[in-house]
Amino acid sequence: MSNMVDKFTIVRLSAGNEKFEILVKPDPALEYKLGKKVDISNIMISDEIYSDANKGTRSSSEKLMKAFKTTDQFEIAKQIMEKGDLNMNTDQRRKMVEEKKRQIVEYINKNFVDPKTHLPHPISRINAVIDDSRVGIDPFRRLEDQIKYIIEPLRKLLPLKSEILELTVTVPAQFSGQSFSVFKSIGDIKSEQWLSDGSFQVVLNLNAGLKSSFLDRIGTATKGSAQVTEK
Repeated sequence: MSNMVDKFTIVRLSAGNEKFEILVKPDPALEYKLGKKVDISNIMISDEIYSDANKGTRSSSEKLMKAFKTTDQFEIAKQIMEKGDLNMNTDQRRKMVEEKKRQIVEYINKNFVDPKTHLPHPISRINAVIDDSRVGIDPFRRLEDQIKYIIEPLRKLLPLKSEILELTVTVPAQFSGQSFSVFKSIGDIKSEQWLSDGSFQVVLNLNAGLKSSFLDRIGTATKGSAQVTEK
């Protein structure tokens, strides 16, 4: 299996009851997943979209259009690369975990301080505490989606203080579902209510370091229609 993975591997994305797969070159695909700029054409072994790559079963145009709103294979491949799971060997997975860990350590160093000294903890100290805590790091999950779950166990070993913002966010009713997923993943919801005009309003606490990412994501989820105010 490792020889096969060295030559090509599969990226798999589940959408509803359907499964979509592409064959990719392992190293360029890993670089893409790590956030490096790699042209999608240099990653793919072929431009086919499969429902089962091992059997050579291709996905139908109807299923592709339903799941991705397009039949453009390179555009679909981009979506599969961004959202799908890359089948990796042990060394590749270790590299991804280490890169995600580096991002987490850097984020904590920039956004949290020692409450006694009001200074950032050294990178080496944060690294050591993460290792000691044995906190789980998901290489495929966004930094902002897992940081709050990582900080909690770290606080038992390392005193951490951050600036917390209170945001009031109002979104049109048709975007409430997508928006609520963003609220839950990135902040702590204090209250929620439906307003008389039909819009949905949430008050949430958010680490100041995540504000820019939050605004980008809620803007995308609501097509720029969200109203955000800071207390």
